Amino acid sequence: MPAPSPSRRIAAEAIGTALLLATVVGSGIMAQRLAGGNVALALLGNTLPTGAILVVLILIFGPVSGAHFNPAVSLVFGLRGEMTFQEVAVYCAAQVIGGVAGVFLAHAMFDMSLFQISTTIRFGWGQWIAEAVAAFGLVLTIFGCRASAPPAVAYAVGLYITAAYWFTASTSFANPAVTIARALSDTFAGIAPSGVLPFIAAQFVGAIVAMLASGWFWPLTRAARR
Repeated sequence: MPAPSPSRRIAAEAIGTALLLATVVGSGIMAQRLAGGNVALALLGNTLPTGAILVVLILIFGPVSGAHFNPAVSLVFGLRGEMTFQEVAVYCAAQVIGGVAGVFLAHAMFDMSLFQISTTIRFGWGQWIAEAVAAFGLVLTIFGCRASAPPAVAYAVGLYITAAYWFTASTSFANPAVTIARALSDTFAGIAPSGVLPFIAAQFVGAIVAMLASGWFWPLTRAARR
């Protein structure tokens, strides 16, 4: 099979991130409406669809674009020499645009105002440490599976995010594009704009530390570099 064209790769990243955010925000809205005020039940209703859709999206778009859907992941691929930084920049732009589109789609499906600004405060050292841990674990999962069990990447990522929703104080955004997009939804999954930049900084720190750890655990061979 010929390598996917740049336009197909970019479209896969944009559409995949859009569907991811539509699931995160849409399931949050549905969960909150049906949970009857039980926040734990609402979080569970938000968690399971998110983990499930990640498995699906990685399986279908992995062969096209690598299924990053995450600027922190794309940056790590660039730093490892597996992508050019021009490709990283284009991927990141597609992911952010797709994420915002996915939030608007979720709002439209639930007959809500398309443009919103979140009022949910997620701020403080505990939240930031949680985001660094969430991104660290995500990147470690990706590269660990790539090294030892490539067919398991989709399932491992879905399971990791499902778990991280519950063991991190921040409910594991672990993704700058997701963080930006969720600031535009004043729903269960939202984050107030004041929390966006610290979350993103923590995510990049966690991802880069995981990249260094991955390079030690599973050294990248010369053949794997471009």
